Amino acid sequence: MTETRSLCRGVGAALLAAALAACGGDGGGEAGKGEAKGGATPAKGAAAPADSPAAAATATSFKFGNTAAQATQCHQQRQQKLDAAAQALQADSAAKRPGAGKNPIFAKEMKWYPQMPPFKDGSILPCNRVIVYYGNPASKRMGALGEFPRDEMLARLQRQANAWKEADPSTPVIPGLHLIAVVAQGDPGPSGKYRTQIRDAVVDSIHKMAQSINGILFVDVQVGTDDIRSIMPRFDSILSKPDVHFAVDPEFYMRGGVVPGRKIGTMYAADINWVMDRLTKIVQDNNLPPKLLIIHRFTRGMVPDVQNVKLRPEVQLVMHMDGWGAPWLKYDSYRDYIVRHPAQYTGWKNFYHNDTKRGDPLTQPRDLLQLWPEPLYIQYQ
Repeated sequence: MTETRSLCRGVGAALLAAALAACGGDGGGEAGKGEAKGGATPAKGAAAPADSPAAAATATSFKFGNTAAQATQCHQQRQQKLDAAAQALQADSAAKRPGAGKNPIFAKEMKWYPQMPPFKDGSILPCNRVIVYYGNPASKRMGALGEFPRDEMLARLQRQANAWKEADPSTPVIPGLHLIAVVAQGDPGPSGKYRTQIRDAVVDSIHKMAQSINGILFVDVQVGTDDIRSIMPRFDSILSKPDVHFAVDPEFYMRGGVVPGRKIGTMYAADINWVMDRLTKIVQDNNLPPKLLIIHRFTRGMVPDVQNVKLRPEVQLVMHMDGWGAPWLKYDSYRDYIVRHPAQYTGWKNFYHNDTKRGDPLTQPRDLLQLWPEPLYIQYQ
């Protein structure tokens, strides 16, 4: 999909630097510094719909997520659903085999769903679906989060979440905001690392915005020529809150001093495992429910050794299909870069503008519910 996707998401380096100047460049210290750590006090969430996978169990005691027993039940039901679809298709010799990404037999052959670690109480997946708006408040061109005024943006997100509820009433929807908190850029900047960081106050404000819609926050990092091990500790404080999760974009994880935007970057399993280890420690130290970790991907080389990622109960990994283009091309990419290389859970990104700029339709919930496995994290840019 590399030939159809802008490496800088449509934002030139000079424009990006100017847009982010108001966000504070590389200053800031720990995001959310000075605020109390969260996670120790559970809040009761709404009951799942009567026909949801978790309906047989009691309501969760966590604001987001489910009990370990509920999550286990949901996982078993998703596995059974895939198995049944594959068996039915194999038994019908006259049936036309579905196209890329939609063939349950292929997903079964690729060993979906992978072996899971034991579930912990508070697990968001696989009983729920997360629907987020992505972007940066300083730029109208980096995604829906910054494109629209606050109230309009949140209303649009709610309508998008409602569309998913209507398309799949059996899976509860959790809304969220996905904030690009560290942005790759085309010049070295004060850090010399070809990335800029937004101010803590901006991270806190987007967190509060997510809370205002009873949603969750994702802190997203584009590494530039830096190292995730140097950047992530800055966000330990905000990540100690139960409703804040993490994401890394390998497209902008540059190696050998290559400037972002000149080629697609790489994130190895060792890097992902390091991030998961740190998230695990945050979860354990603060008595938190499991964290979601989103890893963007639209080429093989962005995560070349995903088979070496080690899953753990404290972190739920989503390999997120992040390319743009015509629906058929995105389905191909979903098959080749997500389904073919099982991680744990899957995600999908829709680009309101880039996906449709050549006259192609935006994929709708009913379209994505035909994929195997079904994506449980949907991002709109």
